[in-house]
Amino acid sequence: MSRGKRYDEPKLNLKKVFAVIILFAVIIMCVVMLKGILDGEEKQGNVTSIDYFAAYQNNKWGVIDSNGNIVIDPSYAEMIVVPNSKEDVFLCTFDVNYDDGTYSTKALNSRNEEIYTNYEQIEAISNMDENQNLSYDGKALRVQNGGKYGLINMDGNEILPCEYDQITALQGVENALLVSKDGNYGIVDDEGKNLLPTSYAEIQALGDETSQGFIVRNAEGKYGIVDISNGQVLESKYDEISKIHQGDYYVVTESGKQKVVRRDETEALNGNYDEIKAILKNPEDGVIYKDGDKFGVMSLSGEITIDANYDDLQEAKTGTFIARTGEDFGIIDLNGDTKVEFKYRGITYNEKADLYVTEDENYNNEVLDSNYEVKLTGMVTDLDDEKGYIEIRQDDEYKYYNFRFEEENEADIFTSNTLFLSKKDGKYGFVDKDGNVIVDYIYDDATNQNTFGYAGIKKDGKWGVVDRNGNLVQEPTYDLEDYLQVDFIGSWYLGKDLNMNYYRK
Repeated sequence: MSRGKRYDEPKLNLKKVFAVIILFAVIIMCVVMLKGILDGEEKQGNVTSIDYFAAYQNNKWGVIDSNGNIVIDPSYAEMIVVPNSKEDVFLCTFDVNYDDGTYSTKALNSRNEEIYTNYEQIEAISNMDENQNLSYDGKALRVQNGGKYGLINMDGNEILPCEYDQITALQGVENALLVSKDGNYGIVDDEGKNLLPTSYAEIQALGDETSQGFIVRNAEGKYGIVDISNGQVLESKYDEISKIHQGDYYVVTESGKQKVVRRDETEALNGNYDEIKAILKNPEDGVIYKDGDKFGVMSLSGEITIDANYDDLQEAKTGTFIARTGEDFGIIDLNGDTKVEFKYRGITYNEKADLYVTEDENYNNEVLDSNYEVKLTGMVTDLDDEKGYIEIRQDDEYKYYNFRFEEENEADIFTSNTLFLSKKDGKYGFVDKDGNVIVDYIYDDATNQNTFGYAGIKKDGKWGVVDRNGNLVQEPTYDLEDYLQVDFIGSWYLGKDLNMNYYRK
């Protein structure tokens, strides 16, 4: 490394030295302050960081960024997968032969350069939760060489060599990848760390987190449970193990009969029922059981505490159940007493907020507190249990409440937003945090400003978009009546299939 020319001086000029030191200190302080400001803006969502999304235009696929700029020109016949919106790694599929199922893949970056070229195939690892929501592992990519699979991270570094017959996500569980070798299965995480050795005939997830353990089958066809460190929780001696557990209680099947056993293998319940649906949050209270096509509650002693009279039954909080008879939902307690009348088309419970949200046949909601009192009515559009607010549409206006059901100012919740939806004389516009009108009240409907600074506006049945400063980006020209969610990035609007998470125009 070149160090530049050195000058010899007879002695140091201390005044100059001190001046230079002070100058450098000032420069460093300025840099630190600027970085802090930029970091703060990024944390507050002020569109300083870039996200990437698949884009669809003229029946072709490409990539856009969160400013609406085209990053990869829409020219591919197959959808480009963006496994992590924060990384400029885009996976393309091409030369697809639908007759024999063969295809080619490549990875591109935001400069449209091909990357990770030393692999025959490179693909994202898809996962699906219990509600059939699609996602991709955001840290690892599956690669193939010589007919064998391995893993690389988003920087292209190998974290698992290409020596496996297959690598897939363990469905419904984050950061658990199922690997197979010579007919046996194991588990690794998305950093390539081995969680379970490749020594099992089958592995299933016990719950939706790796910490809950895994159901495993041995070569003799018997099932057991192991924890994340491959420690034996239940011996592999059962005909079947259900994905039903609570604490140290598990549902197993022996000789065609379901029963509840404890971690020490002792029997907790072997009663008269057709099926066990769930172990209660307090396992000593028993289980939800099925008799014919109806559900009830049985204690561990075999006593029926709630008769099997319900078409569906699920425990919301300890000793409280959301029940269904026919199409009507209500709430009952452990004694079978009705707490909320059976008149709703749906009821959900949010544990963090400790509240219930009901829904009627017209998709209108009531929000009930822990004492089953109706606190809010309208259409709940968001319930954020991290930030602690409820967004609800009431009389065609969006309002915000905390979990004490006190109305909140939108600007106090979304501190980085520059536009706030407002309604006047039946029309929508936008104001700033001080209430100054930024976009006039001329629209029939509108959306809140999203993470990337854009807000949808509707006029004469068509949708358009304004940016974070209220400037018109797209005249209202899009017909989005059939779309479940209206959202924009620049002039691109969110695709109809929310699972695919792409934008189009």
